[in-house]
Amino acid sequence: MADNQEMSPLEKKVAEQIEYYFGDHNLPRDKFLKEQMQLDDGWVTLETMLKFNRLKTLTSEAAFIVEALEKSKSGLLEISEDKTKIRRNPTKPLPENSEEYRDSLKHKSIYMKGFPLETTLDEVKEWLADKGTVENIYMRKGALKTFKGSIFAVLESEEAAKAFVERADVKVYKENEMIVMMKEAYFTKKMSERKQNRVEAKAKAKTDKEDKQKQAEEEELKSLNDQKGCLLKFSGELGQTSREDFHTVFSDHAQIKWIDFTRGAKEGTILFHSNAKDALQKVREAKGGEDPKVKDHVVQWEILEGDTEMEMLKKIIEDQQESMNRRKQGRGGHRGRGRGRGGRRDRGGDRGGREQTQFRGKKTKFDSDEEGDEEPASPKTSKRPLDSNGQDNEAPVSKQAKSENGS
Repeated sequence: MADNQEMSPLEKKVAEQIEYYFGDHNLPRDKFLKEQMQLDDGWVTLETMLKFNRLKTLTSEAAFIVEALEKSKSGLLEISEDKTKIRRNPTKPLPENSEEYRDSLKHKSIYMKGFPLETTLDEVKEWLADKGTVENIYMRKGALKTFKGSIFAVLESEEAAKAFVERADVKVYKENEMIVMMKEAYFTKKMSERKQNRVEAKAKAKTDKEDKQKQAEEEELKSLNDQKGCLLKFSGELGQTSREDFHTVFSDHAQIKWIDFTRGAKEGTILFHSNAKDALQKVREAKGGEDPKVKDHVVQWEILEGDTEMEMLKKIIEDQQESMNRRKQGRGGHRGRGRGRGGRRDRGGDRGGREQTQFRGKKTKFDSDEEGDEEPASPKTSKRPLDSNGQDNEAPVSKQAKSENGS
């Protein structure tokens, strides 16, 4: 920083503030100020400058600005002969925005974290004033534009930045322990953490999926075990027998949960809520010991057991889930009586597929018929960081909607 011993504290603040506006870190991204400079060979009126909010909080007098700049030894700004305009000294052009320049900025920047959230830019500047030549300070803010407690700062050189992070007096701020490192090291650390987080998230997702699958298998096995002994297979020349006809046979003796049968087929399976053998025995007793017929068709009945029973139970559970999914998607047809082939109403509710129908005969009701780094993306307008000169890079009030972003 320039030797400004002759300046009053307020004059020093005013000079530093204006020099920041025209400085290497702000001017390249200050669209409004660059537009003003193009109007008059780089000159900007003091009247325009006094519309900048942060400068306006320091002074409202153009003469005071001129006096402060005349005392500054930086040589960055020129004052017009009539003392109504200022511009960046043509002998001090902006550095070329080259890869080499950007690389040098990266290597002389540091990261600090640990400031109380209510800390102001002026407080940070004052604290850093005797700890090295700080060219720029960026107060990092979150999505709600509130201070995150961390900053990026640009020092005069890479050597100065490396020396800064080793200083003992930057490790504590107002009893707060500080994290201090090179900016490049900070981003390397963040990238590593994000990579690790992705790995952990992927591993957790895999574990959750496996746990969910295991739980589903356990629930399926429990469901299968709960329904063991409830399957009855039938076969024969059944003609145009419907599922409703089977409901009629068993309606007074047992409650049917599901029938796996297609009209015109020669075999199918019935799943009862209770023991299938008991259900068949009750019907036989009601028929005088004879096997029940279905619509005068002779039927062979078989109690399923073992692996055959388990495989059939699995298939029925899958069919039930498929039917339920179709209902949820609005393709499950109507509860109760369904439509037959060609859209015709079929009294038996037979759609020609393996899905449940509801029979509304006497004393019958079927259970299965009761059934969603960390920084936000930059806006298109240039983002102006807060700086070591205490400014928030705001444009004049008349241009706020266009340029001010409060970074």
